[in-house]
Amino acid sequence: MKRFSLFILLFAGLFFISANAQKQPSMYIYKQMGNRYVVSINNHEEIVKALVSFCHEMKIESGVISGIGAINELTLRFFNPDTKRYEDKTFHEQMEIANLTGNISTLDGKVYLHLHITVGRRDCSALAGHLLAATLSGAGEFVVEDYGEQVSRVYNPDLGLNVYDLEKYNEH
Repeated sequence: MKRFSLFILLFAGLFFISANAQKQPSMYIYKQMGNRYVVSINNHEEIVKALVSFCHEMKIESGVISGIGAINELTLRFFNPDTKRYEDKTFHEQMEIANLTGNISTLDGKVYLHLHITVGRRDCSALAGHLLAATLSGAGEFVVEDYGEQVSRVYNPDLGLNVYDLEKYNEH
């Protein structure tokens, strides 16, 4: 009888703990319209992390992304074809996203975003490049289009880049 009572207490305790567990707050809200999503990322979130999370949650394996917003931290990458390496540079200031554009694919079975960004500074000069990370400081409004199929990438050692692996889709 003691074992049965202990089992009931443990079961009830686990049920109570899971029933009262806090759901992790989302980094974004969205509205779906056909195969497109309008996504609003919460202030102070990191854009790439939020978009990867969104694509993973929606099971999007190919598509395009565009967006605008405001940020206060930005890390750009520039690919140096001579060294086949990225050179990163981080900026800490308020900036407006004039354009964010990119594509969605998979690499090794995981969501892979290839994003470029152009931002405006207070003096109206611009910065642009491959987006590694950016933290929102204001609104972040994005449109994600889901192509509904998987497009994967593979590393090309001659280029030093992860490129579309389209040959596997075109084999006859």
